[in-house]
Amino acid sequence: MIESAIWRALGTTAHLLVADGDLALARWEVDEVLDAVEQTYSRFRPDSELSRLNASPEEDVRVSRLLGQAIAAALRGARLSDGALDPTVGTAMRLVGYGEDFGRVLERADPLTLRVAPVPGWRAVRFDPQTSRVRLPRGVELDLDSTGKALAADLAAAAASDALGGHGALLSLGGDIALAGPVPVDGWRVLVAEDSAAASDGPGEVIVLHGGALATSSTTVRRWARGGATLHHLLDPRTSLPAVSPWRTASVLAASCVDANIAATAAIVRGADAPAWLEATGLAARLVSTSGAVRRVGAWPAPAAAHLQGRAAPAPTRTSSSAHHVPAAPVPSRHLATEAPAMR
Repeated sequence: MIESAIWRALGTTAHLLVADGDLALARWEVDEVLDAVEQTYSRFRPDSELSRLNASPEEDVRVSRLLGQAIAAALRGARLSDGALDPTVGTAMRLVGYGEDFGRVLERADPLTLRVAPVPGWRAVRFDPQTSRVRLPRGVELDLDSTGKALAADLAAAAASDALGGHGALLSLGGDIALAGPVPVDGWRVLVAEDSAAASDGPGEVIVLHGGALATSSTTVRRWARGGATLHHLLDPRTSLPAVSPWRTASVLAASCVDANIAATAAIVRGADAPAWLEATGLAARLVSTSGAVRRVGAWPAPAAAHLQGRAAPAPTRTSSSAHHVPAAPVPSRHLATEAPAMR
């Protein structure tokens, strides 16, 4: 029997589904992981390990295993996306007004002075995974949000499945969806939408996942206005400003949530060449243009018939997920490029 729980975590919505076993125990394990993530690499907490690292330029700092995983995932994302993702956007993110929890960002109205300049660049970060030592040049501030939430989803879903004795679990963190353990025989039913807070019968399309992970990046949700300028949180490392893209939303299927998130965010930033780039990676994607037109790339699964025909689908939810069984062909899961999956 499928059971689920929904709550707030990491400034977004967490949605956990389990195929069998103790839901309360699985949620407890997820909360343990998410609490550790917040204490380790939240950029909004001055006492987080990441904040302490950012405050220690030109020093060789030994970091925890979890922060090391997060930094490794971010640097891998930068490398595989040819710099479309870059964890050295920390200062730029503050300069465009996103230097605190998003709820507070929306409350502010003071004007900003925007600066056009490339970010320091991910190659400036010195990280030795063997010794877990990091050295940041002066002026470099890491922001691990781009891949950090996806990594949290991967790790927490695995923890939930372990707590269930290996049974299947699905976790969505604001639309970053990770699977762990056996998948229900007819798959996990998921509504792919632009807003992870959308109603379960809202716009979007229902697909069925039989493996892998799904991540969605969008310029339409985390938006704010400051001094007459409308801004969003997906920055172009070449300018330090919000990316100007023909795509407002990108959803990608991959072998891990980290890989899916890397590709989805890179697709927005890369812009017009995103479809060709995604085709070259072998990943399936759904892109929504600024006009609302949908373009599917690769082996993106066909939408579930019930949703297409306008009938009430059995409780799909958001860009997160709901576990209801709808027969569908298996979704191929591909790793980004040819490297090992990130931080599973």
